[in-house]
Amino acid sequence: MNLIEKYLAAAAGEKEVKPGMDIRAAVSYVAAHDVTAPIAIRQFEEIGVDSVFDPEKVLLIVDHIYPAATEKARKSVWEMDDFSKKYGVKLYKSGQGVIHQLMYENHKANPGDIIVIADSHTCTSGGYGVIGIGVGSTEMAAAMATGKLDLEVPQVVQVYLTGKLKSNVFGKDLILQLGEIFGTDYLTDKGLLLTGPGIEHLSTEERMTVCNMGTELGSMITLFGTQEREADVEETREIDLSSLEPKLSKPFSPVNVSNVSELAGTPVTQVVVGSCTNGRLNDMEQVVKQLSKQPVHPDVNMLVVPSSKTVLAAMEERGWTKIIRDAGATVLNPGCGPCFGAHEGLVSERDLVISTTNRNFPGRMGSIKGQIYLASPATAAASAVAGKITVPAEE
Repeated sequence: MNLIEKYLAAAAGEKEVKPGMDIRAAVSYVAAHDVTAPIAIRQFEEIGVDSVFDPEKVLLIVDHIYPAATEKARKSVWEMDDFSKKYGVKLYKSGQGVIHQLMYENHKANPGDIIVIADSHTCTSGGYGVIGIGVGSTEMAAAMATGKLDLEVPQVVQVYLTGKLKSNVFGKDLILQLGEIFGTDYLTDKGLLLTGPGIEHLSTEERMTVCNMGTELGSMITLFGTQEREADVEETREIDLSSLEPKLSKPFSPVNVSNVSELAGTPVTQVVVGSCTNGRLNDMEQVVKQLSKQPVHPDVNMLVVPSSKTVLAAMEERGWTKIIRDAGATVLNPGCGPCFGAHEGLVSERDLVISTTNRNFPGRMGSIKGQIYLASPATAAASAVAGKITVPAEE
């Protein structure tokens, strides 16, 4: 068995599992946010049980629309508040941050554990060795009640990494490269396992960025393994990290990928750095490196969104928020920010956006004609300063 299969077998109490096998696995945490939780709560009430499987392991987090932009959004918070009090589960409701970052900071599962979240980017946890599976609200309700998840063991594709990234290339560029290789269909319902000596040079935070966008490639499970090559997989692709260049995704798909250099010089009107993909402290460092040298271009609206209050506090301690604001950018409250397209920083048909988020579908941040390009924080910040798509300089 490969590493993903070993973890799934352990969670299911099986000696061995194989692709295609149906299993019932124990989960370590179950969570939902303000968009998915209300539906899951209603489904849970219909089950007819009087408790969740473990109040310490069920979490509700308001992150997508905070502060509430509509009356409906505020009602969702009240539903979550009522449920948390009734069943004794933890509720984050005051803008503490994005669900996946808060899970990492405050409820970090152990390598090999399974967490279930009613959000498609639950695979972020694969960056720290945890199997994260995104589910719908009905499955979420069942998991809250039972602490179990029914799933089919996937085939696993291995990406074996060698070499080391250049100083202006990051985890975001790697996952965009994988999108260029695999597209959106090839990995559907499969596991993506990243191994090889190259992973030594990727921090946990950069690994989380890579795993976060595994879902855009269709992957069911995205996980960083060890430096050793796995033998028992469907296939293996090899990538020399030193060969990668700064990448970006063009409208209107995360896998519509080109080198940044191919589009250099294209005027930019808005830049967004943040989200569950790239809102961590290491991402903010790339912003500060750029903005401490030059201000944001006058034609660019730049929004910086820390992924949690912990990240924001660390930025403030280092004096980074002052640098960012003095350079002409706006620091928003921790959360999903513009990514979800419900509030904060929505765009019009005249906008061309460089964003570190994970999706650039039509209408993702407002107008269906708004042009959204996905890139690393380094590329985003360099473009904000120049006022046009720019390759970040190597150090």
